[in-house]
Amino acid sequence: MLAVPGALPSPAREHLYAVETKYDGMRTVVYAPGDGTLVLRSRAGLDATAAYPELHPLADALAGMPAVLDGEIVVFDEQGRPDFGRLQTRMGLASSPAKAARLAATTPVHLILFDALHVNGRSLLTHAYTDRRAVLEDLALAAPRWSTPASVTGHAREAFEATRAHGLEGIICKLLRAPYEPGVRSAAWLKVKHLQLADCVIGGWVPGRGALAGRPGALLLGEPQDSGGLRYVGSVGTGFTDRDRTVLARLLAVAAIDICPFTAAPAVPGARWVLPRLVAEIRYATRTRAGLLRHPSFHRLRPDLAPENL
Repeated sequence: MLAVPGALPSPAREHLYAVETKYDGMRTVVYAPGDGTLVLRSRAGLDATAAYPELHPLADALAGMPAVLDGEIVVFDEQGRPDFGRLQTRMGLASSPAKAARLAATTPVHLILFDALHVNGRSLLTHAYTDRRAVLEDLALAAPRWSTPASVTGHAREAFEATRAHGLEGIICKLLRAPYEPGVRSAAWLKVKHLQLADCVIGGWVPGRGALAGRPGALLLGEPQDSGGLRYVGSVGTGFTDRDRTVLARLLAVAAIDICPFTAAPAVPGARWVLPRLVAEIRYATRTRAGLLRHPSFHRLRPDLAPENL
């Protein structure tokens, strides 16, 4: 079950929702048949069990109780905040168990458990969130490598500001009466994220396809470095209106050059380079450890800004 982007519930409706912290990690469903084994599956349905050996003892913590649980695998930084960049070093290692075991010692993951789908042979999918949450909490799953996060009813605004103050991604608001809808992006779950703004220099673009032919499908973004040059911080392909793309197509055609303006050319197939003079305001959630923008969205051009003034 997936959440839809949304706004905070109105004060008059807050009491209808439970609020949980939104964690920036890898969505995972845990299948524990009750025989001392477990399987971890990613959102794409891939078996990631071997990549996270430090989570295997969760089967013992269930003490033979068959269960299917929903959660998020994260890696915490020194301040206790999820760090997606560190998590990336642990991903994709299902076929390399020896390397996964080495990294488990140096960059351990933590599994945040937030829903119970099946427990002790009973399906909970049609049960309300409140019932599923009670079953999950009764399992008392708390250990250094996994935990059940706090959930509060109402107080969405206070929770939202608390996550902002702690540098977290945002909150999830879940209707108390809602069942669990596997594979559905449901309005019963609202994700409300803290977005940041960055003024980025456009250094290139990738042509769109189909209806976007002749106009930019994505912009390649950079930030000026103190030592000179433009450091690549990622690409953005969402947030544009039709008018935005039309205006950008005209401006990018005028600014076309043959030489990549980035200090290190990004490996982007079909990239076209432009004179780094246009500045765009970009919304984004967080940055990776390498400084790349995560979940960027185009907001607007900034004709009032020059790259040298950023």
